[in-house]
Amino acid sequence: MKEVISFLLKNFSLTFLFLGFAISAASLLRGSKPVSNAAVADKLLSDYIFYAVGLMYLYNFVVHTAFAETSAVFIGWANSPFQYEVGYASLGFSAAAIIAHRSNFTARLVAIIGPSLFLWGAAVGHIYEIIKTKNFSPGNAGVVLWTDIFLPVIGFALLYFCYFKRGGTARNILDGRVTER
Repeated sequence: MKEVISFLLKNFSLTFLFLGFAISAASLLRGSKPVSNAAVADKLLSDYIFYAVGLMYLYNFVVHTAFAETSAVFIGWANSPFQYEVGYASLGFSAAAIIAHRSNFTARLVAIIGPSLFLWGAAVGHIYEIIKTKNFSPGNAGVVLWTDIFLPVIGFALLYFCYFKRGGTARNILDGRVTER
């Protein structure tokens, strides 16, 4: 059991992703039937933003500020003020996501874009560290590398699915006429 808890805490981005999906599934299964595709899409997106972005980044804030030394060792780096910068950026992403998770298309898009760019930039940094310094620490080359790449893909896919299941069109996005909730 200790190993499972350790895995869940060290791979928190994956943990919060699956937690969000599990809560979505439970909520949809307990809710009234039939459930429209649009309602499923909206619930998945809302819970993705709340759990996989909002709570995950809140956890990341705590890890990089209150446990900066431990976090640095896990990544394979020396501790530095950069840990706190990552922590406070994470707090900002968390706050935006928690506020936006039940909001309109634009707020949800913003809640996904910022963290996605951060994660893809972090993935590039992790790959650079793997190639340049052979840093294969679990916090650099483990699950975190893959979640840095794929969490944004999942977020954008859910946003697309949610928006188009509500009848939006690409033209509406380009014209700024987004179908709101």
